Amino acid sequence: MRPLSVLDALRSYFGLAAFGVMGLAWTPPALLLGALLPARAARVVGRAVVRTGFHVYLGMLRRIGACRFELDELDSLRDQGPMILAPNHPSLIDAVLVLSRLRDPACVMKAALLGNPVLGAGARLAGYIPNDPLRGMIDQAVAELREGRCLLLFPEGTRSIAHPVGPMRGIVGLIARQARVPVQTLLIEADSPFLGKRWALGEVPRLPIRYRVRLGRRFDPPRNAQDFVQELDAYFREALGGAADAPALPDPPPRP
Repeated sequence: MRPLSVLDALRSYFGLAAFGVMGLAWTPPALLLGALLPARAARVVGRAVVRTGFHVYLGMLRRIGACRFELDELDSLRDQGPMILAPNHPSLIDAVLVLSRLRDPACVMKAALLGNPVLGAGARLAGYIPNDPLRGMIDQAVAELREGRCLLLFPEGTRSIAHPVGPMRGIVGLIARQARVPVQTLLIEADSPFLGKRWALGEVPRLPIRYRVRLGRRFDPPRNAQDFVQELDAYFREALGGAADAPALPDPPPRP
């Protein structure tokens, strides 16, 4: 295996720093636009900037040789009507991968992130949905779906704590049943555990990291949310655990 290099460390930390700088640079305009624009216009502007900014960011990671991305299958989801997009969640970059390719999706995120200095102002402008309180999250998610938009919602609720997925939450089935929309699974695969649950921020990954997002099975609106979450869990474990080219999450490499 190729040893870790100083260049890998520089590219890794540059990529993380660039994300923070881009988020902080967008914060003052996002705060201003949030105060001036009506909610609908703010949402359109906010989500367009998120999509463009994430697309630019991934392009930068590609150009410096930090990552390789295979995301073309996401493009086929455009203009297919409302649905819940339900990916597995191996790392912090997962939402960036999905949101960089789709127009105007809603997104459920941790409520604490709405106060984050890097992400909070942009997320609030985009009208993203906090996961707490639960009743409010469900109502907002259903409203977005009924208006014809897709909803990005990670069924695990947090990054995967084990390979191939962590425990699933029943909220996906509950929202899909109430909104009467299908659930489109997304299979996110990476050949590094970088920025996963078990990755220490000071660790340096081997680069380039390859990320691939595939379209998985599309489930009809469920009749029973509890039965559905069990079916969803079984599907992810089979699709990711049994895939010949889906690498297990290895332990982080030693510090150089």
